[in-house]
Amino acid sequence: MPTAPPLVEFIGITAAVLTTLCWLPQAIKAFREKETRAISLPTTATLALGIVLWLVYGLSIGDGPLIGANAVSLGLVLTIMAMKLRYG
Repeated sequence: MPTAPPLVEFIGITAAVLTTLCWLPQAIKAFREKETRAISLPTTATLALGIVLWLVYGLSIGDGPLIGANAVSLGLVLTIMAMKLRYG
């Protein structure tokens, strides 16, 4: 597989970090407040499935940033979904 130019690699890693970290405030808020009424379970479950598919894709092509970002995102989204199931 050809190596991406440094700028392209930087853009990909930055995108991965931002789209992964965006779930951290939601997970913290749900954990602290034990309040998840405003979170849609079908949307969260669909997002989790999409992240699983991105993770499988990343693993199949051996893309480190894609694997890392989606593994962390999946952990955060599954945490949010578990709180949604527990606290409604």
